[in-house]
Amino acid sequence: MSASRRKSGLNNDEEAKILFHASLRRASWPAPQRLCVPVFIAALGLYCSIAFAQTYPTKPLRLLVSSSPGGGTDTIARITADQLTESLRQQVIVENRPGANGQIAVALTAKSPPDGYTLLMSGAASLVIHPHTYAKLPYDVARDLAPVTLLASSDYILAVHPSLPVKTVRDLVALAKAKPGQIAFSSSGQSSIPHLAGELFKLQTGVDMLHVPYKGGGPAALAILSGEVSLMFGTGPTVVPYAKTGRLRLIATCGERRSKSLPQLPTVIETLPGVVVYAWYGMQVPAGTPKEIVSRLNADLVKAVATEKVARAIVASGLEPVTNTPEQFAAFIREETVRWGKVVKAAKIPVE
Repeated sequence: MSASRRKSGLNNDEEAKILFHASLRRASWPAPQRLCVPVFIAALGLYCSIAFAQTYPTKPLRLLVSSSPGGGTDTIARITADQLTESLRQQVIVENRPGANGQIAVALTAKSPPDGYTLLMSGAASLVIHPHTYAKLPYDVARDLAPVTLLASSDYILAVHPSLPVKTVRDLVALAKAKPGQIAFSSSGQSSIPHLAGELFKLQTGVDMLHVPYKGGGPAALAILSGEVSLMFGTGPTVVPYAKTGRLRLIATCGERRSKSLPQLPTVIETLPGVVVYAWYGMQVPAGTPKEIVSRLNADLVKAVATEKVARAIVASGLEPVTNTPEQFAAFIREETVRWGKVVKAAKIPVE
């Protein structure tokens, strides 16, 4: 190391950058050549971005999950993590960060470096409902997140505790009208999709039921199993395993048509028009993540979901595989934000 470099305390890279920019300032180039300098710098940045994407990833990734273990978001996150670990040849570590109705995981993602090493698995509530039900959020979905792809969807299922003397939607409506305010339903949190499903059911029937929020789909299902509440609108991964063992009774699905995985169940709208509720799960990364990395993640996930192994695992969990492009996912989020905003307004959900 030269005496001048020792005196300055600069390393090779720092000194090279300073000398490079100084040479640009000192250069007495003709005007046409000077105009090329910004173009050269932009091209150099693009080259570095592409080079970075080609070597990515060089260390383990973390996949933040906006719910506790046991629900649909967690299920699809773990299936996804296993596949990405294989395709990226780096460990993808699932990190459940429940709380604040999913806002904690989303906020952490939004504030993480946009380098492709922090991923987010989230459902609809924190992305398309909370902007309508919270006066202030620690993130802006459009500004702070970059969509990668949808991964799975599922019609919500109306499930009840076996002790509740109902077997159909009509039975439930009749019982709820006979016992106003005495039948409680659980949800994965205030202003969550299961909460709004219950509110929509109340709007369409005129019944009065008590809402009890929990921190995630898993705890909400446990509340039914323990008898704390009588029913819930849950996803396939949350309620189907318990129904198979007789610990829950499935009444109906909330899709526009009967479910492929549960064709024996009627839809709610066969009895009660207007109650269409489905869950969806998708991956996002911090805004500003290089497009090459977003494209790489999208391609790997789309390819994985198309395999028989992954598709079978998703279907077995009560979900249906679905993927799209980052642009399509972004448009879908905008549409869902408008749709649920109308439900929030109609149900008069208070702004927190």
